[in-house]
Amino acid sequence: MVRGFANNFRPTRKGLGSALGDLEKDIMNILWQKGGVTGKEALAEISRSKKAAITTVLTVLDRLVKKGIVKKVKGESVYIYTPALTKDEFTDIVSHEVMRGVLDISASSAVASFVDVLAEADPKELDRLSRLIEKKKKELRKGT
Repeated sequence: MVRGFANNFRPTRKGLGSALGDLEKDIMNILWQKGGVTGKEALAEISRSKKAAITTVLTVLDRLVKKGIVKKVKGESVYIYTPALTKDEFTDIVSHEVMRGVLDISASSAVASFVDVLAEADPKELDRLSRLIEKKKKELRKGT
């Protein structure tokens, strides 16, 4: 399983930027949208909104391969980069890692803070959370 994204988690940044660098985030969004691209194709997409060198894009792609969230496959004459995880899988992994880290600090404070933040962000999600808790309780009772 891919791990380690919480090590660089930046809670003050929004969305994927909290777990990935700016160029990493841009590249992953391209891969999730296109499915697979060459380094030059990634550069062409990125160049629509910012300036970047092909060497920089290739370096970031290789870092994402080392992190385990991108696959690199040799094509006819170039490498093709594809996402190793869906966007949902990636966000699930990051969320799980971050929550585990926060719970390690203080489970009771973390849970109370989570409920407060969730209520502020989307009160409807409290009902979903309640259903998830009840489902997990039932699963645990069956397992004992």
